[in-house]
Amino acid sequence: MKFTNKGLIIFFISLMSYSYAQKEKLNWYLNAYSENKVYGTSSTKALELLKNRKSKEVIVAVIDSGVETEHEDLRDVIWVNEDEIPDNGKDDDQNGYVDDVHGWSFLGGEKEDINYESNELSRMYHRLNDYFLNKDTINLNKEDEDKYREYKILKRDFLKETKKVEMQMVQINAISEYIDRVKKSEGAFTKKANKKYEAPDKKDASIKRKMKLILLMIKASELEDQLNQASKQLNNSHELNKTSTDSIRRSIVGDNPESINEKHYGCNRYKGPGAMHGTHVSGIIAASKLNSLGIEGVADNVKIMVLRAVPNGDERDKDIANSIVYAVDNGAKIINMSFGKYYTPHKEIVDNAIRYAASKDVLLIHAAGNEAKNKDKETSYPTRILNDESVAKNWIEVGASSCSKRGKKLIASFSNYGLKTVDFFAPGVDIYSTVPDNKYEDASGTSMACPATAGVAAIIRSYFSELSASEVRNVLMKTVETTRKKIRVPGTKKKVRVNEICISGGFLSAENAVKYLLEN
Repeated sequence: MKFTNKGLIIFFISLMSYSYAQKEKLNWYLNAYSENKVYGTSSTKALELLKNRKSKEVIVAVIDSGVETEHEDLRDVIWVNEDEIPDNGKDDDQNGYVDDVHGWSFLGGEKEDINYESNELSRMYHRLNDYFLNKDTINLNKEDEDKYREYKILKRDFLKETKKVEMQMVQINAISEYIDRVKKSEGAFTKKANKKYEAPDKKDASIKRKMKLILLMIKASELEDQLNQASKQLNNSHELNKTSTDSIRRSIVGDNPESINEKHYGCNRYKGPGAMHGTHVSGIIAASKLNSLGIEGVADNVKIMVLRAVPNGDERDKDIANSIVYAVDNGAKIINMSFGKYYTPHKEIVDNAIRYAASKDVLLIHAAGNEAKNKDKETSYPTRILNDESVAKNWIEVGASSCSKRGKKLIASFSNYGLKTVDFFAPGVDIYSTVPDNKYEDASGTSMACPATAGVAAIIRSYFSELSASEVRNVLMKTVETTRKKIRVPGTKKKVRVNEICISGGFLSAENAVKYLLEN
């Protein structure tokens, strides 16, 4: 599940979030609090401090939905596997992956690519549902008793989630029908038409009030397209979740989804059918600073390794584990992971990959999630807490912040948080970056805060290459920008200090980190 809220109209309906996207703020996430009084990454200021210091190229692996490697603002910063001869149909470097010039996709087969997938809860539920379909559940052995207890919990959660999706579909249909009524009454659907529209009943009056807020964030001309996208995504999800989708996976990719130690499957189609998310993430980290096009990424001497493992739906544990191992084996020093889910059937294989990354001094950066949840109480996966209860020291967990100067809106209203589980907050609201077809768009989510952090970590690993992954994390933690302002806990009206909802008590600051390292 990609941690972004772009394109999901249900997000705006449920949380009525805010938007700050103005032309002068398109690149706010590069700014420094010391100069602009917003909690950006301060990467521009940090690089100014480092202008007389030599840097070392850093490879950042982006495990995501795919990347448009030929984007005008990315083509110069895409990693190239020098040991592989492009498109000769051979595994020149003998790593098990044929023509892996820019990375690999674990979501493609010989001719097709996975786009939509079911969620993990659905897959786990359906497997156990099939298992117990013809079993005598009264007389079970000890192993099956444990499975049956798990099955009952999964069934409860599955039915609850199904109902939630169905309610969201009802909401979207209601808004679409409302727009049609406004068009019929006023001749068009615009902000002015919405204001002028005479609501005939309480239901329309309620939607009209919500629409007033939604139209502050989304142009009326774009709203129907957003609704159609959300409706399509929900319908696809609803249909796919009726089955485990393992058979679809087998027919397209050709692997055995339950063979968790299988490695050499997939293809070298890095973009895939849904590359918006991965392309946006990559631009935040490393969009070229030298071509006078579009935007500038956070870091300045980075190559992006593309690993496609995150579909529209929940990623599979084996794909994530294999992506981490591939990244480590091919020289990545930082891995960006803007995805997550709340159920995991094979946590042990991802944990082993995390341990492997730690043994090779690779830093893992993970998005905290967008459900306004306290992660101290509800875990999402992957996580730095491993099966043996040890804690991965090469891990950073990031929440999302905004460019608001008002305390109550400093933390994104959708961001997950946690005094014991989220390290700090980084820019994640209205982040303008690269998207497919050589375009640029705003997107919001901890998915955006994650690459903002990866970019800053890349600066540190580039200019202070002697630091280990855990040392980079420690420096970023101790040099956060703090505030005395009270912020609003996401999803509530409660006001607290930042140090009550994250470990470090502050906001990522490249400037502070660089100053600290230059002075010590």
